[in-house]
Amino acid sequence: MSNTNTPVAANGREGRIDHKFARELIAFRIGEQEFCVDIMSVREIRGWTPATPLPHAPSYVNGVINLRGAVLPIVDLAARLGFQRTDPTARSVIIVVRVDQQLFGLLVDAVSDILTVTDDALQPTPDLASDLAKTFVRGVMAMEGRMISLIATEAVLPQLQMAA
Repeated sequence: MSNTNTPVAANGREGRIDHKFARELIAFRIGEQEFCVDIMSVREIRGWTPATPLPHAPSYVNGVINLRGAVLPIVDLAARLGFQRTDPTARSVIIVVRVDQQLFGLLVDAVSDILTVTDDALQPTPDLASDLAKTFVRGVMAMEGRMISLIATEAVLPQLQMAA
C-alpha cells in the first residue's frame, strides 16, 4: 500500500494546498476499479474473516462477524454496487465504517492508498450514470492517471439510506 500524503488539487496535480479544506480518503480496489471512502468514517481495517451467513439476508450481505463482542454485518461492496460477488482471498480486507450509530464492514479486494484531496478535486458523478450508480457514488476524482469513485457509505445499507 502506498501512502500519498501530497495533496492533490482539482487539476490532478500535486502541490501545496490549504489543509483546512483538505480531507483524507482511504482508497481500495474492487477488481480493477478503485474506490474510496472518507477516512473519518473508517474505524479500522482488518483482514478477511469468514462471516456467518444470515437467513434471508440481501444477496450483498455476506453475513456477520464478531468484532470484540459486537455483531458486525459484512457487506460485499462489489455485489452491492452491481458487480460480481467477491471471492475473498488472503489479500481481501474488511473496512469497518461507522455511519451515524451503525457499524458495518465493507468487504473489498485490497486497500491501496491514503489520499489527501481538496473538495474541488471531486467531480460530480457523470450524467450518463444510472440513478442507482449516483446513489452509491458521491463523485469521481482523476488522480495520478487513475479514476477513483467516492462511495456514499450512508447508501450502502438500506436502513441507513432511509434515515439519511
